[in-house]
Amino acid sequence: QVQVVESGGGLVQPGGSLRLSCATSGSMFSISLMGWYRQAPGRRRELVASITSDGHANYAESVEGRFTIARDDAKNTVTLQMNSLKPEDTAVYYCNTVNAIPQHYWGQGTQVTVSS
Repeated sequence: QVQVVESGGGLVQPGGSLRLSCATSGSMFSISLMGWYRQAPGRRRELVASITSDGHANYAESVEGRFTIARDDAKNTVTLQMNSLKPEDTAVYYCNTVNAIPQHYWGQGTQVTVSS
């Protein structure tokens, strides 16, 4: 049973920072792609950032230069450092792990609220 668990969400003021973490565990093939998605109320889930097994990162235009994704393959973890947060970054953030088959695994989501 594969488990994907996110942590690190919360309430932060505009301009502040948060760091999200995601750990994948359980029996699975090697992980090829890890990423973060978000979904705001009334909106579709969207890709925030992703990173391949060789370290190539991809970002949504709206977060480019403010967010940084990183992965640790020894621990099967991926993090998202979010700086200069804006109210429009408010959403539930989901971790996505893709193995080599490919099979997709999702976490339960963590709430990020940016508000003064």
